[in-house]
Amino acid sequence: MSNTYIGTKLIKALPMSRQEYNDYRGWELPENEDGSDEGYLVEYLDGGQANDKRHAGYISWSPAAVFDNAYRKTDGISFGLAIEAMKQGNKVCRAGWNGKGMWVAVSPGSQFAPEHAKPGHAAHHLAQTQTAPITLSAHIDMKAADGTLVVGWLASQTDMLADDWMILD
Repeated sequence: MSNTYIGTKLIKALPMSRQEYNDYRGWELPENEDGSDEGYLVEYLDGGQANDKRHAGYISWSPAAVFDNAYRKTDGISFGLAIEAMKQGNKVCRAGWNGKGMWVAVSPGSQFAPEHAKPGHAAHHLAQTQTAPITLSAHIDMKAADGTLVVGWLASQTDMLADDWMILD
């Protein structure tokens, strides 16, 4: 029995019929395909070797119904999708935050020797009692409206239930 998967990836998409896509690629439309099928030219931004010199990523064509069931614009996503985007290295924000330059992003975990813990920091207290490397867990940080970085940002219930999250470039 096969497994079921759900995908999360960032793409670029351009509305284009099947015939327009074949023309764009310089291909003949196969006899058994309908050129008027609506769909999208899809460019994958998450790797894969480019297969057209006009694009940095791998491109393909997707029928409109398949595309619409798989993808949402990045300016009105759920908090869950915003977290997935952050895990992939992106900054995200709420629609109302963007004018203030605020965003949140994941800071990956790291390790450092106890002697590098700075006085006044929480890690310095831990360094007083151990010789093993100090491990900082991954966490979400926020760039606040005043330009400072808030370490260890926590989402409110309103943030978690909102569907106005956006992925920033």
